[in-house]
Amino acid sequence: MNRRREPCVLALAILLAADLQRMLDDPDPTVQTQGAIGLAQLGAEGREAASRLTEVLKSSPPLVRQNAALALGKIDPDPAIATPALIDALSDEEWTVRRQAALALGDLGPAAKDAVPALQKLQRDDSQMRVREAARMALGKMGK
Repeated sequence: MNRRREPCVLALAILLAADLQRMLDDPDPTVQTQGAIGLAQLGAEGREAASRLTEVLKSSPPLVRQNAALALGKIDPDPAIATPALIDALSDEEWTVRRQAALALGDLGPAAKDAVPALQKLQRDDSQMRVREAARMALGKMGK
């Protein structure tokens, strides 16, 4: 299959991204979660939602925060926007959020190099084996 997107498909993806981003503002956490998952699946066409996802990552229920981190790793965001929020999420009280933030930083790769010290600390000190493993994988993707 040709990876080049036809203009009409790209236009539909942009419209879908806007709807998914609006779902992040819904009062129902289930709808917020689905919006974040949808943006993650949409990939780079969801890039415009990066700032909103960083806000969601700070204040929503754990499952929503976890999926906001997932989306940030998949939408090819500006690292200057995503990296600081994901670094903050590495100290989240929920291990699932810490794990997904580490994986998302790994998806950003060397562009998220500012996260290396925090990931190294997480790999060394986190109480959850899955979080330590995610940090190790992220560091590997960064060449560390």
